[in-house]
Amino acid sequence: MTHSRRRFLQCSAALAAPAFIGQARAQAKEFRLGLITPGGHSWNRAALAFGELLKKETNGRLSAVVFHSGQLGNEAAMMQQMQTGALDMGWIQAAELGSRVSTIAAINAPYLVRSTTDVAKLVRHDAALKLLEVLPKETGTIGLGWGITGMRVVFATKDITGVKDIKGMKLRINPTPAYRDFYQQLGAAPTPIPTPQVFDAMANGQVDGLEADIELSWNQRYDKVAKAMLQMNALFMPFAPLVSGRVWAKLDSKDKELIRELVRQSLDAQIKDIVTTELGLIDKFKATNFPMRSEPSLDVAALARDYDKIWLPKAPAIAELRKVGASL
Repeated sequence: MTHSRRRFLQCSAALAAPAFIGQARAQAKEFRLGLITPGGHSWNRAALAFGELLKKETNGRLSAVVFHSGQLGNEAAMMQQMQTGALDMGWIQAAELGSRVSTIAAINAPYLVRSTTDVAKLVRHDAALKLLEVLPKETGTIGLGWGITGMRVVFATKDITGVKDIKGMKLRINPTPAYRDFYQQLGAAPTPIPTPQVFDAMANGQVDGLEADIELSWNQRYDKVAKAMLQMNALFMPFAPLVSGRVWAKLDSKDKELIRELVRQSLDAQIKDIVTTELGLIDKFKATNFPMRSEPSLDVAALARDYDKIWLPKAPAIAELRKVGASL
């Protein structure tokens, strides 16, 4: 080999090495993942489990740091950050997504299912997963599945025996339009209040009650400022793990496949967690002798028909979700 040829190869290798190293470094990433639930919540535990699995499966090349309790802002702020690529991932409530894209609000329709066990089945069904397909175009994010809460209940500062007693109540609700229209249909005055302020708002009479899931309700001990709980068996609030579309586009196909699979595993564990622990939490409420009501004779079909008159034109998928729910 001539001296000039050897010199050329040495120079070429020297120039190529930094490029290769830079490419390898670009593939390593720590994802920033935001959500609004507190540290001990099942959603947060699932997010942490996903991060641990990701780090383990990639030998530390990919990892995730979880910002809980709205440390990165509320869900609207996190959606905006994901749209610009400033935030990599967010685990976002269906309420936020349905407020932006009415078709997704189908998952928040009342009486799709009547138990948390059936919620677990519904969110895994293709009809529910298909709702997420509009997200890239409408929000610039990629939806990776659904996690859940249990069926929501109503706490009241007066004794409450059935849906008829909701009429006239100033009721703290999640402000999503899907919930607002349902509770207005029942005659309530929906009153949005930030979650940290709800306990005091009930204690001082600012509101007459609230609706929430069992897990949050036990953690916040709303029974301490209420007279009774009505198990509505009407609504549930799923959440979707989202990835910024800008971030997703930069990942190779193997990393995308791995992230989808690990999120699925984390969601399966989260859903199982909710289904298995909800009964235990209800038993804890019962152990305090707190009045818990239900209304097995309620004509839910009529209430669902009235609701669908408003929402089917905006969220046609409700019809398919009702068929799936009826078959579970």
